[in-house]
Amino acid sequence: MARGLGGVYRDPMTSKETANGRRRTGTLTTVLRALWSARGWQATLHALVGLPVGIGVGMVIGGLVVAWFAAVWSLVEGPTGGWVLAVACVVVAVASPLALLWCVHASSALQRARFRTVLGVEISAPPSVVGGWPLRAVRPWRAATTWRQLGYHLLALVIGTVGSAVVTIFWSAAIIAVAYAGLWSDGRGLGVGVTLTVLALAMLLAAPWVALGVARVDEGAARTLLGPSRGEELARRVESLTRSRADVVAATDAERRRIERDLHDGAQQRLVSLAMNLGMARATLADAPEPARQAIAHARDEATQALVELRELVRGLHPAVLNDRGLDAALSGIVARAPFPVRLRVDLAQRCSPSIEAIAYFVVSEALTNVAKHASASHAEVTVERTGGQLRIVVSDDGHGGATPSTGGSGPADGNGSGLRGLAQRAAAVDGTLTIHSPPGGPTTITVELPCES
Repeated sequence: MARGLGGVYRDPMTSKETANGRRRTGTLTTVLRALWSARGWQATLHALVGLPVGIGVGMVIGGLVVAWFAAVWSLVEGPTGGWVLAVACVVVAVASPLALLWCVHASSALQRARFRTVLGVEISAPPSVVGGWPLRAVRPWRAATTWRQLGYHLLALVIGTVGSAVVTIFWSAAIIAVAYAGLWSDGRGLGVGVTLTVLALAMLLAAPWVALGVARVDEGAARTLLGPSRGEELARRVESLTRSRADVVAATDAERRRIERDLHDGAQQRLVSLAMNLGMARATLADAPEPARQAIAHARDEATQALVELRELVRGLHPAVLNDRGLDAALSGIVARAPFPVRLRVDLAQRCSPSIEAIAYFVVSEALTNVAKHASASHAEVTVERTGGQLRIVVSDDGHGGATPSTGGSGPADGNGSGLRGLAQRAAAVDGTLTIHSPPGGPTTITVELPCES
């Protein structure tokens, strides 16, 4: 080592050798540390436990299969022991598949518990068959899930036997090393003893890694065969997302109703009381100076205007009439406030869920607002009917047409991107559909279909 300008000069070759030495030391430490690491011993225990579990499951499944084949063969060949044997064969032939199915599912649960307890690996169970008892007895044999699980239990015999044997041999290398130590300690069989001892020590050092490899192979097979397939996992996620989205829509609708109720019972009532008190003050203080009377009158007008705006806001959040009297009465209020004639026809034999009724209300409200702003229509028609499990809403007008989802309403784009896109988003939030037929020159027809029980 020599000193250079400004510090210590380090020889590149020396530094490289030092780095290589540290790397070799770190690798050796990792290999030695694996001998008493928790992961290595967990993998070893997993391999050792897998052998008796796999053999036990294989014997039970094999016994049921043999019993079924024997019963079917006896029925085909004809019973030789009278009607008692025939009945027994029929019972065995019918009961064996059911018992085998139960055994496959129970063994799969046992194997998943083994992975969870020993390795801390969670393997999800595949979806179960939906339906009554006949479907639960027949349909599982037509599903790929059952055959995948059965395939794993047959494969577990091989993985358990080979894996357990290999792991046992590698961990037993220390015994081999001790046994052959005496061969070369006194000079007898020195070459063979040294070779076998070095090989045994190498196998002992590799034992944890071999156990981890066996565990990974077993885990990969279990995830593929015992767990849900990729399609089933995607279907489960879609179902979960659908439920969560429905919960969000219902929670949003409930929050709207709560805010509407609080505003109606709180701020709106206070504004009504304030407007009445100002009106009474104006009538009582007839002898007051003119500026004071004008201030009171102006304050009353402002309170009245604020009350009107608050009522519009409350109606836009969630109309109380929708909960009290249903969709027909709520839509009648929208039609009555429209600036052009609107024909309304509602045919609902049964009410839909509150969230669907709220979406239908806002769809009609926004559609008529778009018609008033952009369509230059002289009249419109709204039809609401329930067909099976679908609520169908049709809003048509005689405007100039040209409406597209990228526009704000009927006619050319208004640049704000709200309008029909908002209708499509409301419908899509509950797996509904929106269809627009609006040729240039009109008329425009907007059709929305919503699932009633979403």
